[in-house]
Amino acid sequence: MKKILVASSALVAVGFAGAAQASEPISLSVGGYMEQWAGIADSDGEAKNAFQSDSEIYFRGKTTLDNGIEIGAVVELEAETSSDQVDEQYIFVNGGFGRFEIGKNDSAADAMGVTAPSVGPVGVNDGDMTAWVSGVSLIDTVPSSGDQNRVTYYTPVLGGFRAGFSYADQSETNGSFDKEVTTNSDGDDVVGGLHSDSAGDGMNIVSVGLEYSADFDAFSLGLSAEGENEGEGNWYGVGANVGFGNFTVGSSWGHTEDDYGVSEDAAAGNGGDVDAYDFGVSYAMDAASISLGYAYQDDETNDTETQAVDLGLAYTLGAGVAWKSSIFWGEDDVAGGDTTDGYGLVTGLRLDF
Repeated sequence: MKKILVASSALVAVGFAGAAQASEPISLSVGGYMEQWAGIADSDGEAKNAFQSDSEIYFRGKTTLDNGIEIGAVVELEAETSSDQVDEQYIFVNGGFGRFEIGKNDSAADAMGVTAPSVGPVGVNDGDMTAWVSGVSLIDTVPSSGDQNRVTYYTPVLGGFRAGFSYADQSETNGSFDKEVTTNSDGDDVVGGLHSDSAGDGMNIVSVGLEYSADFDAFSLGLSAEGENEGEGNWYGVGANVGFGNFTVGSSWGHTEDDYGVSEDAAAGNGGDVDAYDFGVSYAMDAASISLGYAYQDDETNDTETQAVDLGLAYTLGAGVAWKSSIFWGEDDVAGGDTTDGYGLVTGLRLDF
């Protein structure tokens, strides 16, 4: 692995060789987004009115050297958080050799994963359903390790294909996605959403991804295959989207091994694998778009089957302003235990600037 990193550093150094000082200073741009949602949800008869929000500010600086190589930095600031105020921060280098990123960022597997189309604020795949209803697990076909201090390389696009590779040394988070089991007021066990152990485990993370994207006369096609190794196990998956006319149809599948994120000296894995898939279709018409999605997950660890449905609507009110709504339903079915149902309606605005 060290040889790979040394070779990568040498490649970048060759690209910089002979370059004069950048002709222009680094220019800084500011952007971001803000989401404000209002909704009502019910989980097994427990009604809940709620407000949710999410906002980030992006700072991006870049310049182009005299030899044509682009270099820059990205810092993403969370507007509200109970943990790290800075979400992602990394330096990137673009050129004919591809793209390098180094810093705290998502892995190549996460960034290149293709999932079913969804336009509403509450998606069935790695969406915000668990923020609105309790007792319904998170379904995720791309359960990557999230933001880590890592180095990532993306190849140039060749014939529509692009590959990516990431390496994180001594990960900050465990990366195993267990489901929490809590007890409600009636004394019944309730299986919660997936969560990642926040304790550092010192395990390296290797991520790979391959994507294909092309536009043809009658349709467009997007494909992905991605995977990640942490500890003694792996997760891997595939995805596809096909666009024709105003329609887009897509699906993805992911498999997480029971010992993903488990160190070599651990006594045992999590007890079972996790399989998940989603399927969705969207239709765009001028400023409006609508989507319908379904997802299913079989979690052997907790003997739980989860499924979810979401009907999403998005309408562009103006440049950078969209009104979005979702009607959703989710269910956890625990083998030999209770079945938890949740449903709700959420609407609100997203501003991109």
